[in-house]
Amino acid sequence: MSTFNAPKGTYDLLPPDSAKFLAVREAIAAPLRNSGYGYVETPGFENVELFARGVGESTDIVTKEMYTLTTKGGDELALRPEGTASVLRAALEANLHKTGNLPVKLWYSGSYYRYERPQKGRYRHFSQVGAEAIGAEDPLLDAELIILADQAYRSLGLREFRILLNSLGDKECRPVYRTALQDFLRGLDLDEDTRRRVDINPLRVLDDKRPDVQKQLTGAPVLRDYLCDACKAYHEEVRELLTAAGVAFEDDVKLVRGLDYYTRTTFEFVHDGLGSQSAVGGGGRYDGLSEMIGGPALPSVGWALGVDRTVLALEAEGIELELPPTTEVFAVPLGEEARQVLFTTVTELRRAGVATDFAYGGKGLKNAMKSANRSGARYAIVAGERDLAEGVVQLKDLESGEQNPVPLAEVVTTLLEKRA
Repeated sequence: MSTFNAPKGTYDLLPPDSAKFLAVREAIAAPLRNSGYGYVETPGFENVELFARGVGESTDIVTKEMYTLTTKGGDELALRPEGTASVLRAALEANLHKTGNLPVKLWYSGSYYRYERPQKGRYRHFSQVGAEAIGAEDPLLDAELIILADQAYRSLGLREFRILLNSLGDKECRPVYRTALQDFLRGLDLDEDTRRRVDINPLRVLDDKRPDVQKQLTGAPVLRDYLCDACKAYHEEVRELLTAAGVAFEDDVKLVRGLDYYTRTTFEFVHDGLGSQSAVGGGGRYDGLSEMIGGPALPSVGWALGVDRTVLALEAEGIELELPPTTEVFAVPLGEEARQVLFTTVTELRRAGVATDFAYGGKGLKNAMKSANRSGARYAIVAGERDLAEGVVQLKDLESGEQNPVPLAEVVTTLLEKRA
């Protein structure tokens, strides 16, 4: 037993489960790579101010959930709680918006950190794949990203997820709604923390999951009734594009998402098989974020999908991913000479693209064959002194049990033919 355990609220990814996580990441990334999105990677920590300004001073993420640290040089840093602010910062710093090719389309994959109460589906360290289209205000981009996420989930076999859709308006119409909502909320019986939120970011109160708060929200003004003509037309076009693409969605007038930077289109992917943590991903348009963090006006849209949440959704639907075997061939040497000869063959097989493993540590035949079976390999190549004297190895089909001698010089070509 180890003296050390993983920190509370975190998890280790180990084989064979880790293969599932890799397959999910790959499935989410594939449609993005196919649609003009380039890969971006940012540091695991950033200046605290980037998130305070970008994500929002009043959000739970900034006020309660960020891991912050002060460096020896006195810099205030935070482990990244989300990806969008970092990706936008990186794009601005590299002047990608000045290359004349807008939108800048980027995708990323990585770990994020929030100090939350750990429960199934909610961890303090979690993995996401995200995408951002920076620098263009176009309903087609909003629709494109939702369609690509839908495509990724369907490619994994998921069917029981729902897409919730809303519009949060823009800087013209949202302030009018904000005032009307504040007037309504100030008449309710709310605790001090929630009252403070009413002053700073009243839309977040709509997102409050507590039943006593939800009960009081009946009859609250609805943002949809306050949208200006431009926002209404924009939202209607996004809806029409999704419908034309055959992507089903549900209008959800209370959907606000937990980050301050969203404007207009906002959406969430939910899976009812996940219990209280039903969101598997989400995103929206964030036209003012670039200016919030000191950049020029760059209307943008993006999303992030949770890898661990997606794996839980697959389990909830009973979906087993068809993962390629990590090992196709397993080499079993009997004796010192065979160890060296077969190791050379293993190297040749690997160079030819055949996933091959080896019975290390001088195991006897029985134990080595157990390892071969556990590895998931289809074939074993076994050789002892007598085989080598005859210039052959024994090729065993671990599925059928059939075994035949194959000339040593022909092992690689024989196995390549068998997998073709």
